[in-house]
Amino acid sequence: MVNRERATPFLKLVAAGYSFFCAGVVAYQDSHSNTFVSGLRNVPHRWLSFIHACYALGCFVGPMAATAIANSPNSMGIAGWKRVYIVLVAISLVNQVGVAVAFKDSLWSRLRVAENSRTQKRNRAAFHETAGVLKLKALWIISMFYFFSLGAVMTAGGWVVEFLTTVRGGNLAKMGYVPTGYYGGLLAGRLFLAEPTYRFGERRMLIIYSVVCACLQLVFWLQPNIIGSAVALSLMGFFFGPFFATGMSVASKIFPKESQTTALGFIFVLAQAGGSLFPSITGLIATSAGVAVLQPIVLALIVATGLSWWLIPRTQARNE
Repeated sequence: MVNRERATPFLKLVAAGYSFFCAGVVAYQDSHSNTFVSGLRNVPHRWLSFIHACYALGCFVGPMAATAIANSPNSMGIAGWKRVYIVLVAISLVNQVGVAVAFKDSLWSRLRVAENSRTQKRNRAAFHETAGVLKLKALWIISMFYFFSLGAVMTAGGWVVEFLTTVRGGNLAKMGYVPTGYYGGLLAGRLFLAEPTYRFGERRMLIIYSVVCACLQLVFWLQPNIIGSAVALSLMGFFFGPFFATGMSVASKIFPKESQTTALGFIFVLAQAGGSLFPSITGLIATSAGVAVLQPIVLALIVATGLSWWLIPRTQARNE
């Protein structure tokens, strides 16, 4: 008989490793990649949309791939999920090789410059730079925009299956595909709405998208047809698509070049906090009030997202 205690990884170690990965590796790479792409001279808004579309593609494909690996006949249960994490490690290694190849011309030269600099002086300068960035009002407004928007995106996609099965009486086997349509819409929105958003005004278009998302959320909430709800959710994902890249595009115009990495890193911290906090809060409320509370919470988050975006300094955004 297999000892289940040994077969299961130490839960606290897994949680600590996941926290380190998200807070350190992911936030660090996200902030630097967005800073680099937003500084490109050739249509940076298109490249920002492209890299975030790739992220949405991962959200679209990842759950299906992980489920297929974990539930394959040759690897069921804990052994199957171990294979999932082995695949994730392999993908991370490919990612690191890709980054090294992309920056091969400047990678080692930058390391030599860092080695020859004075560490104490650089640390003092970094502290003053961070303190200066935290005093910027626009930083907190944009951070709140990401805090609410990512909270809305993750809450809507994370709890939809539970809502459709519990409240609407849907078949669990079929409802599991609804989030796939949602993240597919998110992917399509990041690919196809980038150019219209830029051409017609970033600030104006995101306010319009917020209104459209709020209306679609009301459709999802108030009409009882499951197919109609799934279509409304997919369309909501489509109009949610350009939020992240457009926010990065506007932020790159607000913050000075030398402060962008610090500012974007702080923004990502609050964004990820919203993406993890609001689904958890929804779950806690749902345990006592029922899963039906999902809909007013998501609607409130969409409204808060639109209001936060409206408060961003008007003179800073391009094409208004």
